[in-house]
Amino acid sequence: MKDWPVRLLWVFLAACTTLTCTGTGQKELVVYSPHGKEMLSAFEKDFERSHNGIDVQWLDMGSQDVYDRIRTERNNPQADVWWGAPWLMFMRAEKEGLLEQYHPTWKDSIPNEYKSDSGFWYGTFITPEVIMYNNRVVHENEVPRDWDDLLDQKWKGKILIRYPLASGTMRIIYSALIQRAGRLSGRGPESGFAWLLALDANTKDYTADPTQLYIRIAREEGALTLWNLPDVIIQREVNKYPFSFVVPASGTPMIVDGIAIVRGTALKEEAIRFYEFVTSREALEIQGEKYYRIPARSDVQKPAWLGAVALQQMDVDWGEIAVSEKDWMKRWDETVKGQGGQ
Repeated sequence: MKDWPVRLLWVFLAACTTLTCTGTGQKELVVYSPHGKEMLSAFEKDFERSHNGIDVQWLDMGSQDVYDRIRTERNNPQADVWWGAPWLMFMRAEKEGLLEQYHPTWKDSIPNEYKSDSGFWYGTFITPEVIMYNNRVVHENEVPRDWDDLLDQKWKGKILIRYPLASGTMRIIYSALIQRAGRLSGRGPESGFAWLLALDANTKDYTADPTQLYIRIAREEGALTLWNLPDVIIQREVNKYPFSFVVPASGTPMIVDGIAIVRGTALKEEAIRFYEFVTSREALEIQGEKYYRIPARSDVQKPAWLGAVALQQMDVDWGEIAVSEKDWMKRWDETVKGQGGQ
């Protein structure tokens, strides 16, 4: 009988080695996400209250950083759930074998174009991209009304932009603008890079992360940026930053934001529970009203605030962007960034 405490300790340690436990014996579920500390913290607490024994640990980082990290860790996965990124990244991750197949209980409530044909990822939100500005610095009558207005000389040195290579949002915005300029000119991507070169000439700096972007624009170190609509409203409502936005008149790219389970997770059942929890109808309605997301599901009521926003969707060839975005962003980094003023 004296051996029983020792034996129980070994059983506990063996279980934790297999199931990823914390020092308290809880299972530690790791979530990689770009959704921001406000929403991640809230859903961590809500999930843990109703799921005893699971400790949610989230890492808030840019969606491109999430993708790169999951690729790097593919032989030794550190994350269990990937919650949030443009669906083009999930498509790429599926082809590379980085995701677990899972069909959620609400799989029939999402359009086919918003989900993996084989069930490796599903869309959660539709995210419009906008022009954000500090309303203490820029008067409503002076704010750019369309993408091309950002190239006006009066905005030189007043634009701050999240460094695109680490941001799925900015990679999609830049890719859509390359495509847009190419269509308008009839000369293809070359016109798009010329457009981005002119934008670079007006850009004061590229920030390392969204937090620095928000803080610096709130401090009036810059006046304008290109960013996603939900985060603009969250920063205005939660942090009381003096932010307003304009939906570009010629249209905005509408990004499908997704969710997936990371292949190789040791906590697949727990990952499924978290997946279902944050994508339930009730959770999506909270995310819509409180965190300004636009649910992609057809059976979830659209948030009331959306009625006051006139959205004009940009005509985007997502197939071309899926193929070209990586090369386009590499070319931007090597030939455009910091070259506009020369």
